Amino acid sequence: MSVKDILHQPGEMREKTLSIPAPEQYGSAIAVVEEGSPLRVELRLEGLHEGILVSAEVHTTASASCVRCLDPITFEHRVDFQELFAYSEDEPDSYTVDHDALELESVIRDAVVLELPFQPTCSPECFGLDPKTGEKRDSPASEAPEEDIDPRWQELAKLLEDEKPESS
Repeated sequence: MSVKDILHQPGEMREKTLSIPAPEQYGSAIAVVEEGSPLRVELRLEGLHEGILVSAEVHTTASASCVRCLDPITFEHRVDFQELFAYSEDEPDSYTVDHDALELESVIRDAVVLELPFQPTCSPECFGLDPKTGEKRDSPASEAPEEDIDPRWQELAKLLEDEKPESS
Protein backbone atom coordinates (compact mmCIF):
# COMPACT_ATOMS: atom_id res chain seq x y z
CA MET A 1 0.00 0.00 0.00
CA SER A 2 1.44 3.33 -1.02
CA VAL A 3 2.01 5.88 1.76
CA LYS A 4 3.72 8.58 -0.27
CA ASP A 5 1.20 11.22 0.84
CA ILE A 6 2.05 10.93 4.58
CA LEU A 7 5.71 9.89 4.34
CA HIS A 8 7.91 11.97 6.69
CA GLN A 9 4.95 14.15 7.70
CA PRO A 10 4.42 13.80 11.46
CA GLY A 11 0.87 14.55 12.50
CA GLU A 12 -0.70 13.58 9.17
CA MET A 13 -3.39 10.91 9.24
CA ARG A 14 -5.29 8.94 6.60
CA GLU A 15 -8.12 6.45 6.94
CA LYS A 16 -8.72 3.79 4.30
CA THR A 17 -10.92 0.75 3.93
CA LEU A 18 -9.73 -2.19 1.86
CA SER A 19 -11.84 -5.10 0.66
CA ILE A 20 -9.59 -7.92 -0.50
CA PRO A 21 -9.74 -11.71 -0.71
CA ALA A 22 -7.49 -13.71 1.61
CA PRO A 23 -4.45 -14.52 -0.56
CA GLU A 24 -3.93 -17.85 1.19
CA GLN A 25 -5.50 -19.98 3.90
CA TYR A 26 -4.90 -18.38 7.29
CA GLY A 27 -4.38 -20.96 10.02
CA SER A 28 -3.84 -24.68 9.80
CA ALA A 29 -5.33 -25.99 13.02
CA ILE A 30 -8.98 -26.39 13.98
CA ALA A 31 -10.15 -22.92 12.90
CA VAL A 32 -9.11 -21.37 9.57
CA VAL A 33 -9.89 -18.51 7.22
CA GLU A 34 -10.14 -20.08 3.78
CA GLU A 35 -8.20 -18.77 0.80
CA GLY A 36 -10.36 -16.29 -1.11
CA SER A 37 -12.51 -15.40 1.92
CA PRO A 38 -13.34 -11.68 1.88
CA LEU A 39 -11.29 -9.51 4.23
CA ARG A 40 -12.46 -6.01 5.11
CA VAL A 41 -9.58 -4.01 6.54
CA GLU A 42 -10.26 -0.61 8.09
CA LEU A 43 -6.92 1.21 8.30
CA ARG A 44 -5.76 4.31 10.09
CA LEU A 45 -2.31 5.52 9.03
CA GLU A 46 -0.59 8.12 11.19
CA GLY A 47 2.67 9.83 10.29
CA LEU A 48 5.22 9.95 13.13
CA HIS A 49 8.86 11.06 13.37
CA GLU A 50 10.01 7.42 13.57
CA GLY A 51 7.73 6.01 10.89
CA ILE A 52 4.08 5.29 10.18
CA LEU A 53 1.75 3.90 12.83
CA VAL A 54 -0.84 1.55 11.36
CA SER A 55 -3.99 0.81 13.38
CA ALA A 56 -6.35 -1.66 11.76
CA GLU A 57 -9.51 -3.63 12.27
CA VAL A 58 -9.92 -6.77 10.14
CA HIS A 59 -13.31 -8.40 9.56
CA THR A 60 -13.64 -11.83 7.96
CA THR A 61 -15.40 -15.18 8.24
CA ALA A 62 -13.66 -18.25 9.69
CA SER A 63 -14.67 -21.88 9.64
CA ALA A 64 -13.94 -24.66 12.10
CA SER A 65 -15.21 -27.88 13.62
CA CYS A 66 -16.72 -27.80 17.10
CA VAL A 67 -14.21 -29.46 19.44
CA ARG A 68 -17.03 -31.06 21.44
CA CYS A 69 -19.38 -32.47 18.79
CA LEU A 70 -17.36 -32.07 15.56
CA ASP A 71 -20.16 -30.17 13.76
CA PRO A 72 -18.85 -27.69 11.16
CA ILE A 73 -19.27 -24.03 12.16
CA THR A 74 -18.63 -20.65 10.58
CA PHE A 75 -18.32 -17.44 12.53
CA GLU A 76 -17.49 -13.78 12.10
CA HIS A 77 -13.88 -13.11 13.03
CA ARG A 78 -12.77 -9.59 14.03
CA VAL A 79 -9.18 -8.64 14.85
CA ASP A 80 -7.58 -5.36 15.90
CA PHE A 81 -3.87 -4.65 15.61
CA GLN A 82 -1.44 -1.78 15.74
CA GLU A 83 2.06 -1.79 14.23
CA LEU A 84 4.78 0.79 13.68
CA PHE A 85 6.45 0.74 10.27
CA ALA A 86 9.81 2.44 10.88
CA TYR A 87 11.68 4.58 8.35
CA SER A 88 15.05 3.06 9.31
CA GLU A 89 16.06 -0.56 9.65
CA ASP A 90 17.81 -0.05 13.03
CA GLU A 91 15.20 -2.11 14.86
CA PRO A 92 15.50 -5.75 13.74
CA ASP A 93 12.08 -6.76 15.10
CA SER A 94 10.07 -3.94 13.54
CA TYR A 95 8.51 -3.55 10.13
CA THR A 96 9.88 -0.91 7.78
CA VAL A 97 8.55 1.45 5.14
CA ASP A 98 9.94 0.04 1.90
CA HIS A 99 10.07 2.25 -1.24
CA ASP A 100 7.25 4.53 -0.04
CA ALA A 101 4.99 1.54 0.63
CA LEU A 102 3.85 -0.72 3.46
CA GLU A 103 3.72 -4.49 3.13
CA LEU A 104 0.61 -5.30 5.18
CA GLU A 105 -0.04 -8.89 4.05
CA SER A 106 2.14 -10.62 6.66
CA VAL A 107 0.94 -8.32 9.45
CA ILE A 108 -2.71 -9.04 8.63
CA ARG A 109 -2.06 -12.79 8.36
CA ASP A 110 -0.24 -12.91 11.71
CA ALA A 111 -2.95 -10.90 13.49
CA VAL A 112 -5.78 -13.04 12.08
CA VAL A 113 -4.08 -16.36 12.82
CA LEU A 114 -3.11 -15.42 16.37
CA GLU A 115 -6.70 -14.49 17.21
CA LEU A 116 -8.34 -17.63 15.80
CA PRO A 117 -9.96 -19.61 18.63
CA PHE A 118 -7.94 -22.55 19.90
CA GLN A 119 -10.99 -24.64 20.85
CA PRO A 120 -14.08 -23.38 19.01
CA THR A 121 -17.51 -24.67 20.01
CA CYS A 122 -20.80 -24.51 18.14
CA SER A 123 -22.45 -23.13 21.28
CA PRO A 124 -21.53 -22.73 24.94
CA GLU A 125 -24.22 -25.31 25.77
CA CYS A 126 -22.78 -28.02 23.45
CA PHE A 127 -22.65 -31.31 25.38
CA GLY A 128 -20.37 -33.11 22.93
CA LEU A 129 -20.58 -36.71 21.80
CA ASP A 130 -21.58 -39.79 23.76
CA PRO A 131 -18.42 -41.91 24.05
CA LYS A 132 -20.37 -45.17 23.75
CA THR A 133 -22.68 -44.41 20.82
CA GLY A 134 -20.83 -41.57 19.08
CA GLU A 135 -24.11 -39.64 18.81
CA LYS A 136 -24.44 -35.97 19.74
CA ARG A 137 -25.68 -35.53 23.31
CA ASP A 138 -28.80 -33.50 24.10
CA SER A 139 -28.03 -33.26 27.82
CA PRO A 140 -24.95 -33.25 30.06
CA ALA A 141 -23.16 -36.51 30.72
CA SER A 142 -24.50 -38.40 33.71
CA GLU A 143 -22.30 -39.66 36.48
CA ALA A 144 -20.59 -42.94 35.68
CA PRO A 145 -22.25 -45.88 37.44
CA GLU A 146 -20.24 -47.51 40.22
CA GLU A 147 -19.94 -50.82 38.37
CA ASP A 148 -17.72 -49.07 35.79
CA ILE A 149 -14.87 -48.82 38.35
CA ASP A 150 -11.60 -50.16 37.02
CA PRO A 151 -11.01 -53.56 38.66
CA ARG A 152 -7.50 -52.50 39.65
CA TRP A 153 -9.03 -49.85 41.93
CA GLN A 154 -11.72 -52.14 43.39
CA GLU A 155 -9.88 -52.71 46.67
CA LEU A 156 -9.46 -48.96 47.22
CA ALA A 157 -13.19 -48.47 46.63
CA LYS A 158 -13.86 -50.83 49.54
CA LEU A 159 -11.87 -48.49 51.80
CA LEU A 160 -14.19 -45.63 50.85
CA GLU A 161 -17.22 -47.78 51.70
CA ASP A 162 -15.79 -48.44 55.18
CA GLU A 163 -15.56 -44.67 55.82
CA LYS A 164 -19.24 -43.99 55.06
CA PRO A 165 -21.15 -42.97 58.20
CA GLU A 166 -23.51 -45.60 59.49
CA SER A 167 -27.14 -44.60 59.96
CA SER A 168 -28.67 -45.31 63.32
